[in-house]
Amino acid sequence: MEKELGFAHFLTQVDAVGIGVLVLLLILSVVSWYFILTKSIANFLENRQAEIFMKHFWSANSLHEASLKLDNISYGNAFEKLAKSALDAATDTEKHNMQKLVALGGTSEFITRVLRNSIDQEATRVENGLTAIASAGSSAPYIGLFGTVWGIYHALVQIGISGQGTLDKVAGPVGEALIMTALGLVVAIPAVLAYNAFVRRNRIWLARLDAFAHDLFALVAVGSQGSDATSEPRSLHAVSAIEGRE
Repeated sequence: MEKELGFAHFLTQVDAVGIGVLVLLLILSVVSWYFILTKSIANFLENRQAEIFMKHFWSANSLHEASLKLDNISYGNAFEKLAKSALDAATDTEKHNMQKLVALGGTSEFITRVLRNSIDQEATRVENGLTAIASAGSSAPYIGLFGTVWGIYHALVQIGISGQGTLDKVAGPVGEALIMTALGLVVAIPAVLAYNAFVRRNRIWLARLDAFAHDLFALVAVGSQGSDATSEPRSLHAVSAIEGRE
């Protein structure tokens, strides 16, 4: 009889409620692992693309050359979108001479709003999937615990009906019911670890993006002001050296 005990035997004894708990845990596991894998791959590729873009961007000798690079090459990352937004905002204000409602308040204010909106959009994008991972990590242990309680109750009812209440008859079904708690932890632990890792990565990513936005503001604001006084292209290396960043 002891050889029959185990997860397979537990599945043959579980009722509809227990099956529902198992299915729910399976769904949470599949969803969380889907987002864990896809976001891990996406974050790795985005980091590589960002490094390539930053290297090419800061190698330009002027804002005009940097703008041409952005027009000819697509890097597909948030840093590129931020740079395009800033350069397009500066070009737009120059063409329309600040007559558009969105540009009222000055070039600096307009560029600041454009950069801030781009960062906010990126912050919203990188949070995609985190809710599902967090939900799996926080709810799976309790779902598993509910399955354990229900399994123990179901096992005790069956033992009571059979009239065999000895320890060897109780320990097996109760031990099998504890499998539900273990499954809940198996689902929750990777989700919690992944959630913490993604939150940390997003915080660092947005901090880098914010620092780049400050650099862009200095470049575009100084460039737009200097374009009226001189026709010489302003070097990106010189401005970045003043800012103390790459």
